[in-house]
Amino acid sequence: MIHVIAIITAKPGQRDAVLAAFRANRPAVLAEDGCLEYEAAIDADPALPIQAPFGPDAFAIIEKWRDLDALKAHAGSAHMRAYGEKTRDLLAGRTIHVLSPIG
Repeated sequence: MIHVIAIITAKPGQRDAVLAAFRANRPAVLAEDGCLEYEAAIDADPALPIQAPFGPDAFAIIEKWRDLDALKAHAGSAHMRAYGEKTRDLLAGRTIHVLSPIG
């Protein structure tokens, strides 16, 4: 299994627009062969004292994939290219972590 944690930072005031595009694209991603989980999350409020908040313009995408080949197919899919085009001008940055569980 492959885990992905993507931290998406929208331009100020654009997070809701990026999340709307994410929600519209999510069913296509969940239908992909090998997709086990694909969810967006924002800071919990109220937060625990140990939390390092993302802030009002950022969110995380938590993904699980059957294997690296499924993730590669996802990255090259037409719907992800379209999502990237829709959100490109709304983003200030993104950081993607591809992880292997150590169970």
